[in-house]
Amino acid sequence: MMNRRHSLTLATAAALGFTLAASTNAFAAEPIKVAVTAPLTGGSAPMGVSLRDGIKLAAAEINARGGVLGRPLLLVERDDEGKNERGAQVVQELINKEGVVAALGIVNTGVALASQRFYQEAKIPVITGVATGSTVTRQFLPPQHPDNYVFRVAASDSLQAAMIVEEAVTRRGFKKVAILADSTNYGQLGREDLEKALAKKGITPVAVEKFNVKDVDMTPQLLKAKAAGAQAVLTYAIGPELAQIANGMVKLGWKVPMLGSWTLSMSNFIDNAGANGEGARMPQTFIQEPTSPRRKAFIEAYQRAYKVERMPSPVSAAQGYDSVYLLAAAIKQAGTTDGPKVREALENLKEPVEGVITTYVQPFSRDDHETVDERLPVMGEVRKGQVVYAYDDDRKRVAAAAAK
Repeated sequence: MMNRRHSLTLATAAALGFTLAASTNAFAAEPIKVAVTAPLTGGSAPMGVSLRDGIKLAAAEINARGGVLGRPLLLVERDDEGKNERGAQVVQELINKEGVVAALGIVNTGVALASQRFYQEAKIPVITGVATGSTVTRQFLPPQHPDNYVFRVAASDSLQAAMIVEEAVTRRGFKKVAILADSTNYGQLGREDLEKALAKKGITPVAVEKFNVKDVDMTPQLLKAKAAGAQAVLTYAIGPELAQIANGMVKLGWKVPMLGSWTLSMSNFIDNAGANGEGARMPQTFIQEPTSPRRKAFIEAYQRAYKVERMPSPVSAAQGYDSVYLLAAAIKQAGTTDGPKVREALENLKEPVEGVITTYVQPFSRDDHETVDERLPVMGEVRKGQVVYAYDDDRKRVAAAAAK
């Protein structure tokens, strides 16, 4: 459980205004430069901004307590715009010009696959707080790569796909489902994961349709799904296009359940779909409800710092926040910012790390760089413009786990 000191530290960090450059002035020691890349503009911005802001919240809190190894964390931010080429460019700049020793962030799967190779080559540990493509943490495995520098605090797409299919087929009894996925790496790799999960249930989707980012008319894809008799639409895309799917179904007078990846929780899906998005369900590692004192403190600190009631992407904010604490614990354990030693520490964290999603107990190993397994995510649902727990049992389970 969260102690009083930790709660007050969150409040103090919020009061700082999160001007990290200013907060580092109190330290005589050289700052620890940490790269933060995310899409701060464009369709993926709700994820990127929330991720960045969660990271800033944690870093300010850590600096208020004296930093790591007596040194402040200095975040060096770049907007990767959700574009593969831009992502690769800014990562190289952060390594070669800024001299970062660790990295956080990365939202889009395609950007991760295009850019994290530069961290790998430089032996700089990177903890992605959002990119969910199943291949993200498996891009650099033995024997081609003796050491893997890519870690993740997010539910992989293979895990999410299994949850989506379990919800659609087992819990809700749908036998005819359509898949609508965007044409990006994220959408197409997620679509593959959905098809594999469906195959394990003996089901072939009645329609599999693709669309592009920024498409505003999903009528052709939806008509094919409708004609095929789909009882539900399974999605892999981001907020704006997901809203076009929800709105397009209503225009056709055809309303079936939407179930998809965690991005159905994005603010630009909920806001643009409005009433048409009600009932959409998606896996979530974090829901903006104060189910524990720790979560309550985090939510309130975020709201104070950024003057919002609803986080644009609560999952991104929480995962970003927790990733900072995991990195800080590894640097402290290693006693240095040397990349190989920090990687080794991440793979064998000796002390539990308290986050807002969970308390991490040896979350990584040499062979497994994922923090999230099937026990952690819950099913969320859009209700009245908010994401809530789809099942009260999940809410109770999360609260009980936090109380231990």
